[in-house]
Amino acid sequence: MVCERSADLVKPYESGLFCRVVIFIVFISINFGVCECEGISPEKCLIWGLGLNPDRVLPVRYFYIQAVNSKGENLTLSPGKDTFKVKISSLDKKEHIRIHVPPPLDREDGSFLVRYRLYGTALNGLKIDVLHNDAPVAMSPYIMQGPVYHEYCDCPEPDASAWRSVMQCPAEEPQILADFKSFPSVDLQYIRQEVPPRFSNRGGLIHYAIIDNQLYRRTLGKYTDFKMFSDEMLLSLTRKVRVPDVEFFINVGDWPMETRRSDAVPVLSWCGSTDTRDIVLPTYEVTHSTLEAMRGVTNDLLSVQGNTGPPWVNKTSQAFFRGRDSREERLQLVSLSKQNPELLDAGITGWFFFRDREKHVGKTPLVGFFDFFKYKYQVNVDGTVAAYRFPYLMLGSSLVLKQDSQYYEHFYSYLEAGTHYIPVKRNLSDLLEKIKWAKENDAEAQEMARVGQAAARELLQPSRLYCYYYRVLHMYSERQTGQPAQHADMELVPQPDDHTAACTCGRKSHKEEANTKDEL
Repeated sequence: MVCERSADLVKPYESGLFCRVVIFIVFISINFGVCECEGISPEKCLIWGLGLNPDRVLPVRYFYIQAVNSKGENLTLSPGKDTFKVKISSLDKKEHIRIHVPPPLDREDGSFLVRYRLYGTALNGLKIDVLHNDAPVAMSPYIMQGPVYHEYCDCPEPDASAWRSVMQCPAEEPQILADFKSFPSVDLQYIRQEVPPRFSNRGGLIHYAIIDNQLYRRTLGKYTDFKMFSDEMLLSLTRKVRVPDVEFFINVGDWPMETRRSDAVPVLSWCGSTDTRDIVLPTYEVTHSTLEAMRGVTNDLLSVQGNTGPPWVNKTSQAFFRGRDSREERLQLVSLSKQNPELLDAGITGWFFFRDREKHVGKTPLVGFFDFFKYKYQVNVDGTVAAYRFPYLMLGSSLVLKQDSQYYEHFYSYLEAGTHYIPVKRNLSDLLEKIKWAKENDAEAQEMARVGQAAARELLQPSRLYCYYYRVLHMYSERQTGQPAQHADMELVPQPDDHTAACTCGRKSHKEEANTKDEL
């Protein structure tokens, strides 16, 4: 087995013989120096994760492999992207189910992320084989007794507490608790009268009701196309767990809405700010990429973990930014970049808000997102609101320099400036100074990047998004007064109908369970 290692660049010398000697020494140091890959021990490797439990239904299931050597030590560097092979099949050989299982993602730290998407329900269960050089790894094979439901199987768990336990949902979410402090009670009759006239002309507002686990809505405002994102997440959630009857409004525009400090009304939004009282949900960007992972999108919370660029020592020691012109500070970045190219590489890739300045500032070609991580430092500057790339940057192996902002996403309260990322003043006046610090304190910068990445991996697991959505709706339902209702001007939002994927739900419905209890 060959360890993946990087070596410092060797300055060429005029003497060909000396050059060959230096190259030989470097070759020796790469292949025979301190190396963790003395031999992976398949039986000592570790395997864990939600994707090994049949009751944890997600669009893409996932689990982890930790490479361990013969001494029982966890590897902390990559042993090679082809170290492990995974095969997933139905326990019933007569049951033909399409299962998409790409190669494990090498997270470059000795661990691997395994993903798979079911396109049908495995009624009898699944067998998961994890191999290293054809030898079974850890406790492989793993048997998941059926049924194992696929994403579009409408088969909600009637016991929400059991679902939360299976999904390993956190007991509390600090941001949710903070958001609901402004709303000790929610008077449904009042918000039905108050919210539409105040906010329907502000862009996109959707009035939802979940009644008996069915989703209903009416649209308010001119720009409501983004309801597709809230629809798909709410439908996905109600396929997995019974949600309490609840009636609420979701803002599908960019900006948070409720600015009142007193007499505020609860509006659910994808972004919050220190100037508003909106209740924050995970953004449409992270939820959509989670729902469409390994299908409609390529950049998602899982795929980015295996595409974090070269090892730290081989990354370019510059800060990097690419993005459109959605905030003036982004144009300022380009100016700083032109004046300090050794520190910063920044460019605007699309013009809409400041088109009169395009000729002066210039337009830069698009760069693939995974290529961002060729650079040691990533600059995160707000767009119209919080930059929704931030969670993806945090999942990479670069150090994030984040602009101070009044805007936030649902997970920001867990992060600490100076521990998980480097804070930068809103006017960017200290950006160059912070980049210089990172360059001069390379080991500390690398460690901060690692700590931030580790936090993001935990906070941004797809399962946590479902837990968060459920927690918001559950807390809202506990505080609402009045009866949630399907109003005459609401339409049913149907579950998607996929005739190609069988779905035989073996769980008792809420009504069936109630009838069973009555009989007892």
